[in-house]
Amino acid sequence: MNTSSLKVVAIGGGTGLSTMLRGIKKYTPNITAIVTVSDNGGGSGILREEMNIIPPGDIRNCIVALANTEPVMKQLLQYRFKEGSLKGQNFGNLLLAALADVSGNFEKAVQVTSNVLAITGKVLPVTLEDVQLYATFENGICVKGETQIVDYSKANHIMIEDIRLEPDNPKPAEEVIEAIEDADIILLGPGSLYTSIIPNLLIKEVSEATRKSKAEKVYIANMMSQPGETTGFTIEDHIEELEKFIGKNTLDKVIVNNEDVPEEYLKKYIEDGAHMLMLNDAHPIWQTLKRIEAPLVQVNHEKQFIRHNPNKLAEYIFKDI
Repeated sequence: MNTSSLKVVAIGGGTGLSTMLRGIKKYTPNITAIVTVSDNGGGSGILREEMNIIPPGDIRNCIVALANTEPVMKQLLQYRFKEGSLKGQNFGNLLLAALADVSGNFEKAVQVTSNVLAITGKVLPVTLEDVQLYATFENGICVKGETQIVDYSKANHIMIEDIRLEPDNPKPAEEVIEAIEDADIILLGPGSLYTSIIPNLLIKEVSEATRKSKAEKVYIANMMSQPGETTGFTIEDHIEELEKFIGKNTLDKVIVNNEDVPEEYLKKYIEDGAHMLMLNDAHPIWQTLKRIEAPLVQVNHEKQFIRHNPNKLAEYIFKDI
């Protein structure tokens, strides 16, 4: 099938979303990345607090992933200062912050940067409101902030019982709902369940539009657990947690990695408190939900981590459409 006319919406955040975008842009130009804006850590968190803007990091990564420009421009947007008062800060984040200040609008800053880098498709923040993520853990403790939630969960090995945004029902950014309603395929994941995917779905209009959409809805399962957050989770647990926000039987397909992770890399993840996500063939969810298993592991030897192979992942996303 000719995939170039298909409209694809990818909902998420973090490195999982930007990794996937690199692959799917080879199949269709009609891509809308809808990106979470609850990040409050690192350089993004500093700019968010000091300049009162949407955290730009995840949005920048998606723009770079979809860019069709000279490699030096991509390198420039990903450049991280190594010395002085800007040490650790990212040039692309500063560019987006400056453009937001010049134009008076973060949305405009994203559009201008996207045009300069001649991106395939478009990148949209899920909301332009200043939202904070709150998690209540099984011990009753409530923690504010995406970074703090991740750190607390990992340090205490306690699972999340409830998660919410404040304000509790922000307005979606312009074009977000229209993109979801017009989509042929909606992709959820890969990425951190509670801090990359679900924050988007905590916006009622987004979760409702996703549920009602006639698009094929595909969940890209993670390969590894998130220490603390999803320790002990199976792939089926992830799906059931997602269904709390988009409704039961909303997903049409799940793509699962079936390739072994090299032992030396797996050991590093285990030492960090993570584990490979297991599959339960006997789970009743598979009676109605289509599952595609594929070899999707890509190893970054320099940084010693694994990711989904963007080209392989895209191949299986568009298979049998």
